[in-house]
Amino acid sequence: MTDFNADQLIEKAQQATGLSQFDSHSFEEGLSILLRDANQLEMPERGATRFEESILQYLGNRLKVSDYLRQRPELLERKIERPVFVFGVPRTGTTLLSNLLAADPQRRSPLTWEIEDPVPPPTSDTLFTDPRAVERLKIEKELLAAAPEMGKYYRSSAIYPNECVYFMAHDFKTLMLESRGKLPNYRDWLLNDADMSTAYQYHRKFLQLLQADAPGVWNLKMPSHALWLDTLLEVYPDARLIWTHRDPLTATGSFCSLISLAHMGFTGGVDKDWIAENCVYQAQLHAERIMDFRDRAGEDRVIDVHYADLMEQPIATMEKLYQQLGDDFDDAARQGMQGWLDDNPQNKFGKHDYKLAEFGLDESSLRSTFERYLSRYQVRPEG
Repeated sequence: MTDFNADQLIEKAQQATGLSQFDSHSFEEGLSILLRDANQLEMPERGATRFEESILQYLGNRLKVSDYLRQRPELLERKIERPVFVFGVPRTGTTLLSNLLAADPQRRSPLTWEIEDPVPPPTSDTLFTDPRAVERLKIEKELLAAAPEMGKYYRSSAIYPNECVYFMAHDFKTLMLESRGKLPNYRDWLLNDADMSTAYQYHRKFLQLLQADAPGVWNLKMPSHALWLDTLLEVYPDARLIWTHRDPLTATGSFCSLISLAHMGFTGGVDKDWIAENCVYQAQLHAERIMDFRDRAGEDRVIDVHYADLMEQPIATMEKLYQQLGDDFDDAARQGMQGWLDDNPQNKFGKHDYKLAEFGLDESSLRSTFERYLSRYQVRPEG
């Protein structure tokens, strides 16, 4: 068993940063529940070290963000107008869509390197040339050269947009943390009982910091925004919402496979029964909560984008999306997206293979699970 202690980790983060004052203590509940669950896991030394290092990074970054915003309090008065949020059942093309949106030079996306090391924030001129970005690109190149197969699971780069999970982790309210092992108490608290308003309020603070000297209309992506759309709109009332659709059977198989890799990295093993139960539950919950939201807010409050359309006619699909967003699809956007597509063909790093049967799942039962979704939306079957 591990023995993670919240007070000790907070003290370590304070010592490492030389900072002591958080903007809020809203993160403490989630951290406590997460660590209680994590202390029940059998983690190898390497996995436990990785887990602790990530906790220290999130605590340290929150301390740095809080300190920077105290030095420039006027940043908290700057608006975030009409941000775009991409979400959906996990593994349905949210990353592809987010990358295409980010290829439009008129949009502002939170890039991987600045999420990991946000203070001081970049300027518009240094978003892609900051020494921190250059160093991470070098490391990324070395890692891909050593293990090129990793690129087939998740398309990422230091200068590509990345998920909101990594800054919502500063409030310890994100499914990314739940994916590190069998953590049922943290999962149930997060999905059903957590006050997500503090996570979204911090989300806004983080963006206000990043846009300090590099403003723009934000392009944001996290599948699990699907779970908390009402809370999201309380913080971002003029947000534009995009739901990506894909065959949920294919998406669920891919989801199980990806989470298995995360479990292996932290615990050294995979409980396939738990993976199957948990991933099916979460995938269904994502779809159900978006449909419930639409029933309340109206079908037109959310824009639909289908993965099959993105794969077959990416530029035409993006042009249609821009019309629905009320944005101009100009030559710079078109060229940027085509350039990204040319540089990132499907299966560039190999095909991600997975089978439902590997997790004791079958197509018939999953069709029944997703019956409400499949009967409501015309999603092209895969497989």
